[in-house]
Order: sequence, then C-alpha cells, then structure tokens
Amino acid sequence: MIKYEQIVREIKEAIKESQTTLPDWVISKLEDIKENETKKAKEQIETILENIRIAKEEKKPICQDTGVPIFYVKHGTQLSLDFSLSKALKEVTQKATQEIPLRPSIVSPWERKNTGDNTGDKIPIINYEPVEGSKLEIIVFPKGAGSENMSKQKMFNPGQKGEVIEWIIDSVQEAGPKPCPPIFLGIGIGGTFDYSTQLSKEALIELPQQSQGKIRELEREILEKVNSLEIGPMGLGGKTTALDVKIKTAHCHTASLPVAINIQCWANRKAKRVFEE
Repeated sequence: MIKYEQIVREIKEAIKESQTTLPDWVISKLEDIKENETKKAKEQIETILENIRIAKEEKKPICQDTGVPIFYVKHGTQLSLDFSLSKALKEVTQKATQEIPLRPSIVSPWERKNTGDNTGDKIPIINYEPVEGSKLEIIVFPKGAGSENMSKQKMFNPGQKGEVIEWIIDSVQEAGPKPCPPIFLGIGIGGTFDYSTQLSKEALIELPQQSQGKIRELEREILEKVNSLEIGPMGLGGKTTALDVKIKTAHCHTASLPVAINIQCWANRKAKRVFEE
C-alpha cells in the first residue's frame, strides 16, 4: 500500500533533485556544442556548466527562479489510494519551499500578493492521466517565468499550414535573449486551443525521446532554422540558439489548425518517481 508519508518524503527528494541537478542528456548536449561554438558563446556555455556543477555539489537550486510547481501524474486504474494525492503534493511543495529552500514565486494574479510557500489557488498544477496497471508515476517539472513568458499559441486556418514554421521562427527571434538560450522548444500541433498548449509542454517533458517520420524531419528543419538566427547562448551570439525541438501532435477539427510553442531555457529541469503497491 502506498502511504501518504511516502509520497511526501520521496517527492520532496524529487523536487530537490529537479532543482539542483539536470538530466545527464541535457548536460551532454551543452558539452557537445561547446567545442564548436564561437569564443564568446563558448564562455557562456562554460559558465552554465560550472553553474550546474556548483548547484549539484552544494545541493542548491540551479537558478534563482525555482518556477511554478507542476506535477504530471500517471495513475494506474487498478491502483487505489486511501488519501488525497492533491493534498500530499500541496504539502510536499510547502515543505520543499521551506527546507531546500526555494524562492516563493507564487502570487495572486491580480493583487500580486505572494503566498509565501509556492502554493495557492490551483497551485501546484497537477495533470492527471489514467493508465493501465497499478503503478503511480509522478514527474516533477518546475517551469520558470523567463521562458514561459515567451511561449505562444496561435489558431491558424488549415490553409495557412505553410506559415506555421515562419511563425515559430519569428517567435523565437522575438524572444531573443529573454528565455536564457540555448533553449529547448516544445511544439504542440492540433487538438484545440487549450490542448495544443498542453501538448507543447508535454513535448518538453518527453525530451530526449525522438519523434518519427515526417514529424522528425519537421523538428530538424525547425532546429536548423532557429539556430541560423545566431541569437546564441544567453543572447550574445553564436551557433546554438536551441538545443533541441520536440513536436507532439493530435488530430483536430477540419476547420482549424492550433499551434502552440512552449519555450524552455537551457535548464530543462525534471525528476521522476514511480510507486508500486
């Protein structure tokens, strides 16, 4: 039986992991681009890698913006919990904020009053997906404001398909240095207005998984064109503006073509825990 206290204990460690370390594949991408970069860009990448090293050694957040707490939950349909998972995730967010510690960043949307513990109305954000089996999977995905503020959505007409790539590239160019490049670019195509944005964020979480066929070709084309902008690391110029692009798609209404882009900074932070009965 999965216990309330177990969730709080292990997810607090997952939050700490997501805030103080990066997945190995992210670090590898940064190291891979370093040697082929311009002098100024190489200096920025070296600084980023040093920042990652210090954060891991000292167990301190990689960035001062510890983000909005977001959880992605896959709940086995054969699994029964005798407690509120939402309550547990709210409590663990409060504990992590105090004990790691994390910067309190959550405010009321209009009055801008800070809650002080990174929880609030509908915060943390919890996405539930029912799946077969009896396991419980929880992904911790903190999202900072610098990159989130540069994200976009547009409802294209089906006949405007040829304009989609240009809109994506223009959006990245407009964002410039604000999302702290080199970035990761999650793209959602299809669904509805709201679902396309959900797909774009899920695309970031699925990295480094690769798409297949024509979608993979489209990802490569977008990555090449984004990097040709030469915004470079931290916006100071260079060959690498984006480290990777991931697209998620869904079927959509015959009369619409929803497209969303969710930009992530170089610190693509996440951690996962799996619980079994």
